[in-house]
Amino acid sequence: MTPPLVVLTDFFAVSNRALSYAAGLAVPLNTQLVLLHVRHDGLLAPYAYSSYYTRRGERKATEALHQLAADQPVPTEVDISAAWLPDAVKETVRLHHPLLLVLGRPGAANPPEDIVVQTAMNLLQEAPYPLLVVPSVGWDVYPPRRLLLAVDGEPFRLLPHQDVVRRLLRATSASFDVVHVIDDDHGEGPAAEVLDTIRDNDLVDTLPEGDDHEAFRPTVVGGILWEIARRNADMLVVVARRHSLLGSLFHESITAQLLRESPIPVLLLPAED
Repeated sequence: MTPPLVVLTDFFAVSNRALSYAAGLAVPLNTQLVLLHVRHDGLLAPYAYSSYYTRRGERKATEALHQLAADQPVPTEVDISAAWLPDAVKETVRLHHPLLLVLGRPGAANPPEDIVVQTAMNLLQEAPYPLLVVPSVGWDVYPPRRLLLAVDGEPFRLLPHQDVVRRLLRATSASFDVVHVIDDDHGEGPAAEVLDTIRDNDLVDTLPEGDDHEAFRPTVVGGILWEIARRNADMLVVVARRHSLLGSLFHESITAQLLRESPIPVLLLPAED
């Protein structure tokens, strides 16, 4: 069986698109879900719902999470932690060895989008693991049928990734394409070297044919978004380099911009520095 999917969730997740999306992936993947709820976290347990963390409230929240698990189309386990979020994720990864983590905007908390983005960035820095970020609104197409891998043209070495992309492609019969967006600040490189790096990381069974892998646009983020629309992609795969996440200004990170602006789910694959 495929390793489980861990969904970072609040106890209002009946309206959480990330959970619905994860369940829609779990069925063709023939796997299970783990609902990870972290008490006292600003995203999964915001202060506005602090009443749920009285003794009685915690009992109600636990019951709600277990009912939520029972309502899923695949076997689902509940994991509740009082640890700091990255530590809770590390422990869950140690216990379950999941295929990936799934994060989205919780159903009732309705935080600003930047909180979701900041949570994703913190996890990539503190607990690097394949992370799927699902848009908060407007996205209910699953499983994916067209995956688009955006690369920066530089060599990379992925951290262990449980064959995430390969398993997704096999389970969903989705297509796979690659794009290297070039702008004034990010120069052109040989397309063959881009494909060689993907091949070296054993990311997929078969690389796409043809030479439609490079695109020149005014900005990298704008170019990737344009390619998403042009290719009708429904999942974006991004190699997330930790050194590129740590800019002097948070908004300077291309990864963070893509998480804010992508209209489709983004699968982040952590790479070594």
